[in-house]
Amino acid sequence: MSFLQHLEVLRWHLMRSVFAILLGATSLFIAKTFVFDKIIFAPKNADFVTFRFLCKVSIKLSEWLPFIFSQDSICIGQNLPQLQNIHMAGQFMTHILVSLIGGIIIAFPYLVFEVWRFIKPGLKASERKYATGIVFFTSLLFLSGVSFGYFVITPLSVNFFLSYSISDSVATIPTLSTYISTVTTVVLACGFVFQLPNLVYFLAKAGVVSARVMKAYRKHSFVAALILSAVITPPDVFSQILVSFPLVILYELSIFIARRVEKAAQAKLA
Repeated sequence: MSFLQHLEVLRWHLMRSVFAILLGATSLFIAKTFVFDKIIFAPKNADFVTFRFLCKVSIKLSEWLPFIFSQDSICIGQNLPQLQNIHMAGQFMTHILVSLIGGIIIAFPYLVFEVWRFIKPGLKASERKYATGIVFFTSLLFLSGVSFGYFVITPLSVNFFLSYSISDSVATIPTLSTYISTVTTVVLACGFVFQLPNLVYFLAKAGVVSARVMKAYRKHSFVAALILSAVITPPDVFSQILVSFPLVILYELSIFIARRVEKAAQAKLA
């Protein structure tokens, strides 16, 4: 195929991808009430599943360790302030933005599939073997990251920022745009952060990283995970551990993947 023929093929892949995003975005745009009341604004409601779980844990901890925990030690998310919109077209633009971002999340597995269909013909048989299951695992990791960001980091971040106060003289009155920005940024960031095992797999295949190097920086990764969790969670040990634990698991999984790749390469050389 000529260069222009490759561009023509790429154009159709892009068009199908855009159509999938628009289809998902249109569906979410129509389901406005459900999307905003049940999904977007849920992490700031006291009855959100994460807040209910933490309140139950707080009660149990107060029963087991009454000298350390009280019944509301980690029972957060209560009495958060209402949002306000200060722009005339703010709600409409927010509706469009959320629909587009939701469309990308819904269509993500198909987007990865289209990328794979485009690059697959240019790969050797051995390279295709290495990339077996890439669409499934990439989609699984992304959706797992989105779920983790939505159910764990988002409610903890929302509670922390909306309840944090430097003085009783200052009232926090959050705007719609800042809330949406926080939720969407956290969710998408977690989706891409969870691609770490995939990234390490291909870097290990290329010989860029090794399990030995990753082990050497294991302590640094633990500290980084604790620092990150301390920034985005309320100032208590339980919440920090709750957030840092999956990050540590991802790093350990990446070490395991790098080790498997190296053993396979050594076996092939032998």
